[in-house]
Amino acid sequence: MLFYEPLFLFLFGPAVYLLYLFFGAAKARRALILLCASVIFYGWSEPVFVFVVFGSVALDLYVARKIAASPDSLILRSERSSRLEGGGRLSPSRFETRPSDAPQDEGDKARARWLALGVVGNLAILIYYKYTGFLALNLDAFLKALTLPGINIPQIALPIGVSFIVFEKITYLVDVYRGVTAPARPFLYGLYVFFFPKLLAGPIIKYHDIARQFEEMRHADMADFVAGFSRFMLGVVKKLLLADTLASGADMIFARDPSTLGFTEAWAAAMFFTFQIYFDFSGYSDMAIGLARMFGFRLLENFNMPYVATSITDFWRRWHMSLTSWIREYLYFPLGGNQRGEARTYFNLWICFLASGVWHGAAWTYVAWGVYNGAFLVLDRLFLLRRLERLPDWLANVVTMIVVIVGWTLFRATSFAQAGALLALMAQPWATASAPVAIPEEYVVVALIAAAICVAQRVSLFFEGFDWAIAAQRFALASNGALSILFIAALAKGLADPFKPFIYFRF
Repeated sequence: MLFYEPLFLFLFGPAVYLLYLFFGAAKARRALILLCASVIFYGWSEPVFVFVVFGSVALDLYVARKIAASPDSLILRSERSSRLEGGGRLSPSRFETRPSDAPQDEGDKARARWLALGVVGNLAILIYYKYTGFLALNLDAFLKALTLPGINIPQIALPIGVSFIVFEKITYLVDVYRGVTAPARPFLYGLYVFFFPKLLAGPIIKYHDIARQFEEMRHADMADFVAGFSRFMLGVVKKLLLADTLASGADMIFARDPSTLGFTEAWAAAMFFTFQIYFDFSGYSDMAIGLARMFGFRLLENFNMPYVATSITDFWRRWHMSLTSWIREYLYFPLGGNQRGEARTYFNLWICFLASGVWHGAAWTYVAWGVYNGAFLVLDRLFLLRRLERLPDWLANVVTMIVVIVGWTLFRATSFAQAGALLALMAQPWATASAPVAIPEEYVVVALIAAAICVAQRVSLFFEGFDWAIAAQRFALASNGALSILFIAALAKGLADPFKPFIYFRF
């Protein structure tokens, strides 16, 4: 079930919201309505995998209780009785510090073993559904290269949103282990995992960032509805009017044999996809944040004008911020961060983005994309950031975008051969196509509009002192009116054209 499908827009969404408004007088009832709606929403698309998620939720709850019950040195024993049973966040004053080189006692070891069980259990789900086929395919190729019999390649369907679900569940277990949060009540933890606005493609929400909101379960008001629905409409417009049109242009060129293309076609393919992935994914994030706001919840932002970045480091502070934050807190810091010398810092940065590439998809092109971005983050630390800071911001932005576009070409390509051929053409202005692609004018117009939006974001940085919030309030009626017209046009286009799933549904 997609957010912009008629089933959601005209039946599921309104029905859930009306139930929430008119039958959700009590907090417990509001939570029950949202949990049931979320399970139905996910079960509609994944009727089998939803039971796997239920089983893993039960494992998480059991493991979290075992972690909290083990003697430990993180949470003061005298304050165990004052824990927030509902899963609230514990204040930093409740923690003891322990030297990093202090020996672990039996309680520490028991907690670590339970955490390892929970993390491995969740990763096993991800590996089975997402990487079994990829691993089997590579093993088959390796065996055949040795003239040995190959193996059967299993066909395992990838459940929607499996990566996001697994990452969020690991977050909860690690937070309990660190003492950041107390074990959650089963009902609230189930709502956290299944909460339908962010379920399919994020943002990745840490349990401690939203636990208090689930406990309070405040009733949404009209201001929440207006702000939330406006944000939701913006996401639909981004997805249907911009991203889907750009997707058609990218698909048209990437489906061609690179040997028949030229310089212009290669750059057109790269630019189509560069704008497509931004408006597609940020569009989903807008829809998720907007829907959550309509029910009274505040989700953290996931994008902050990434295409105005003036370095790759800056880009990753702005792009998919929830993933970047997750990698920093749950992988980079445990690896040692920048506390173990420069060489180790560079290695940690690189390994984190290698992991990011693996997380994005089961293909060597995704791995290479992660290696590529990790390498530029290291280069930023070594010298590139200082060089870019000496340039005018607009020129640093152009240099950064070239690096980003090359990376997106590798990300979108179906093979290294295709990626290499397209990148080679992009470096040869004299290359002409043997069979030129007839790109429809509407695709070009939409690409220019997308580019103009990104340029406008760049220009807006020159007005940092301007209070955009006041301007938005002053022109709210006009902007929402224009947005409503675009929303209706987007729905009409969506009904007329075949549905295109969100890019990040595959991840």
